[in-house]
Amino acid sequence: MKLIIQIPCYNEEDTLPLVLKDLPKKIKGIDVVELQIIDDGSTDKTVEVAERFGVHHIVSFKSNRGLAAAFKAGVDNAIANEADILVNTDGDNQYNGKDIVKLVQPIINGEADIVIGCRPIEENPEFSFTKKKLHMIGSWILRKISNTSIKDPASGFRAYDKNAILTMNIYSSFSYCMETLIQAGRNNLKVIGVCIGVNPKTRDSRLFRNNFQYIWEQAKTMLSIFILYRPNIFFNFIAFIILLFSIMLVLRYLLHVYMSSTPSGAFWPSIVLAGIMLVVSFQIYLTGLLASLISSIRMLSEDTNFRIKNIQISILKDKASQGG
Repeated sequence: MKLIIQIPCYNEEDTLPLVLKDLPKKIKGIDVVELQIIDDGSTDKTVEVAERFGVHHIVSFKSNRGLAAAFKAGVDNAIANEADILVNTDGDNQYNGKDIVKLVQPIINGEADIVIGCRPIEENPEFSFTKKKLHMIGSWILRKISNTSIKDPASGFRAYDKNAILTMNIYSSFSYCMETLIQAGRNNLKVIGVCIGVNPKTRDSRLFRNNFQYIWEQAKTMLSIFILYRPNIFFNFIAFIILLFSIMLVLRYLLHVYMSSTPSGAFWPSIVLAGIMLVVSFQIYLTGLLASLISSIRMLSEDTNFRIKNIQISILKDKASQGG
C-alpha cells in the first residue's frame, strides 16, 4: 500500500522544512510513504528546499493558480503514481504531521473513504470570537448541504483512499475543501472526522485578507456548489417564492373587489404584475428542470471519468510489470 503525502506550497521556503521534518517516515500498514510538493508558482526557494529534503514528486506551476488548482494537480499526479492513500496537509506548518497516522488508520482498517482532521476551534486562542462563530455557522451550513457530520469541514488536513481520489472532480477556483466534501456526501462515501492538534501560527492566511472576504468567498463557493449539485432545489425554491407573491397579489385583488367598494380597475396593475410573476415563476421552474438534466449528464460524465482513470491505472500497472 502506497501513501503519498501532498503539500501545496506558495512561497513556503521558511516553513516547509518544519513541515517536512515533522512528517512520518513509516506507518504501520503502509508499505511505501512518498512526499509530493505542488509548487503553486513560488518565487522563493520552495522547490530548492523540497529537493534538498528529497521530496519524491514535485509538480510546479509557472504562475500562481490557487489552492484548488494545486490540489487538483496533486490528485492527478497521485493517480499517475498509483497512490492508494493521499494525505493533504498545508505548507505553513499549521497541522501536526504526527497526526497523519490518525488520518490514515481508519482507511487502512477499511472504516472510511475520507478522514478529515478536525481542529480544536473553540480552544484555539488564535481564533477571535467572531471567527469562531462564523466558522460554527459555516460548518453547520456545509454539514447540511453535504449530508455529513464533520465538525471542521473547512480543514485542509485530510486523507483520501483510492476510491475517493478517483471520484473527485474539482470545479471551484477558490478552495477544494467544501466541494470535495459535498461530492463525497453525494457519492455516499464514508466520511469521518478525527481530532487533531495544531501548531502555533506562522503567518496570515493567503486565501483571504480578512473575515469579510472569507465569508464572501465561502458563501459564493457554497452557493455555486449547491446550484451545481442541487439545481432543482435552488430553482424550485425561487420559483415557489415568486409564485407565492403572484398568488398574494391575486388574493389582494379579489379581497378588495369583493369585500370593499373599491373599483376593480384600480387594481389592474397588480393583476398584470401577478401575471408577469406567474410567467417568470414557470420559466424559473423550467430552468430548474433543465439544470437537473444537465446535472444528470454531468454525473454520467463523472462516472465515465472514473472509469477512464481506472483504465489508466491498469495500463500503468501493466507497463510497470512488463518493464520489471
